[in-house]
Amino acid sequence: MEITLRLELPRDEVSVPVVRRLLSRSLDTLGVEPDVTGDLQLALTEACTNVLEHADDGDKYEIVIRVDAAACVLEVLDRGDGFDGNALGLADASSGAEGGRGIQLMRGLMDDVEFLRRDDTNVVRMSKHLRWREDALLAPT
Repeated sequence: MEITLRLELPRDEVSVPVVRRLLSRSLDTLGVEPDVTGDLQLALTEACTNVLEHADDGDKYEIVIRVDAAACVLEVLDRGDGFDGNALGLADASSGAEGGRGIQLMRGLMDDVEFLRRDDTNVVRMSKHLRWREDALLAPT
């Protein structure tokens, strides 16, 4: 079984805690271990924050969350100018850097991070293997 949530959000700061809580509560209900959920929340926060900081004003953005027994895949889509993030976040940021740690964090927390361009849409696609509590609803049998 696969569960997919698709959200269209305003490019507004309030959208980030909303999507974090939705992800957290959904994964908790399904029975994902809390430390895995925390990693997913932080990676999603970083990707959403990048949209807020770098996409065009007034744009909406989209979040897609896919969960199956093996993994959770998060996609953050926006229509900004975009950038090639595939080479970013591979080395440690300098100790005095004010920013530039978000992609590094995403790479450290997730099993896979990709930056794609689909037509006029930027996509940050992240995936993480899931670990389940004993009482999980969706865990592999």
